[in-house]
Amino acid sequence: MQGKDGNPPDGGYGWVVVVSAFVVMGLTVAVLKTFGLFFVEIQQYFDGLASTTSWITSVTIAIFHLGAPVASSLCVRYTHRTVVITGGLLAFSGMALGFFGLNMAWMYVTTGFLQGLGISFSWTPAISIVSHYFSKKRALANAIASAGECAFAFTFGPFFQWLISQYGWKGALLIIGGIQLNICIGGALMRPLARSCLLEDGHSHTETPAGNRAPRTDKEDKSPIIRKTFNWMLLRRPEFVLYSIFGILAAMGFFVPPLFLVPLSYSLGIDESWTASLLSILAMVDFAGRLLCGWYANLHVTKTIHLLAMTITLISTSLMLLPLANSYVSLAIFTGFYGFFFGTTVAIHITVLADVVGMPEFDSALGLFMLIRSAGGFVGPPLAGLIVDMAGDYRAGFYMAGATLILSAGLLVTLDQLQQRKERGSQTSSKPEKSTLPFPSLHLLKHK
Repeated sequence: MQGKDGNPPDGGYGWVVVVSAFVVMGLTVAVLKTFGLFFVEIQQYFDGLASTTSWITSVTIAIFHLGAPVASSLCVRYTHRTVVITGGLLAFSGMALGFFGLNMAWMYVTTGFLQGLGISFSWTPAISIVSHYFSKKRALANAIASAGECAFAFTFGPFFQWLISQYGWKGALLIIGGIQLNICIGGALMRPLARSCLLEDGHSHTETPAGNRAPRTDKEDKSPIIRKTFNWMLLRRPEFVLYSIFGILAAMGFFVPPLFLVPLSYSLGIDESWTASLLSILAMVDFAGRLLCGWYANLHVTKTIHLLAMTITLISTSLMLLPLANSYVSLAIFTGFYGFFFGTTVAIHITVLADVVGMPEFDSALGLFMLIRSAGGFVGPPLAGLIVDMAGDYRAGFYMAGATLILSAGLLVTLDQLQQRKERGSQTSSKPEKSTLPFPSLHLLKHK
């Protein structure tokens, strides 16, 4: 499919791609978000500590982020379709090999590394190709595609719990791996666009003064995209560095609550069937938060970085209050608050990144940002697990997550002040130029 004059189709077969991406989102990130249901089962089977068991999720999250720039480069060299299908096979392999459950190190390599690489190679191209297929309707298309994560997580909670009760955690892993093979079907439906569409959408063509597109060679077509994926010069910009540190701290807190929510509910004596419903509640309010915040952000009533700072503060507040729950109802309420504000944050944090670096550098910044943010996802769960082991209470993990998010909100405030100071400086330096006329004689005549 190709749009008129090389523009993205903005519809047509693009909606098939959106549905495919919807499925891929659900079979990757939704699986990761509901993996907390296996936490207690694996911990008891290997008789391990919470910190030791949490490394499985930690490795998955880290590889998911670290593999994003690699997946982006592979999409340029091959196609989005090829990379997504490869990701589906890797995700299946991770779960299928995890079925053998030889030891904890085996779980790190299979359910951790292979699953994380599979998620990265599936998620990254799926998000990317939707943006290539749409221009005017890109926001709507991306919103529908990302909603797959919430929709699948809503059903995966009780479904995974049922699988574990019927087939044990090992059998459940094997079945889930088989379900993830559907990622390959979604990838097969992601028909590659004509190269002209990719160049038009990626802004990698050059314009002459008259607005005509200059001719390019094959070498020129490919090299700018590859170079953008690994543009390390962004690390010299203080704004990007501050936002990257924010990303590390936020990632340290983001992935802890879904991991320890199930064990916390068990420690409160809540029935397993009710516990699984907490993950469904989390997914439902997450979806609502994304839609509502995305709609509000489009009104441009509040500066996006201010809105992000507010949502991060509200998430940390929710996490600090969540450990006070002593029953299913109170735990469900606090879980709902956390899930809603998490959804609002996800809806706009990439938009803030675009505001920080500008659209010409956005593609490069996104890959580099995810690469740097992986440090937080890698350290967060084990650190929370260590604190839980030391305190002997799963509540401690939520306090740790809330504290890191408060620190990340402080970095957003610092970043906003830096941007405002630069804006005031640029306005001050431009004032003399506005009041100076090109010829001194005209300046004198103006005052006569």
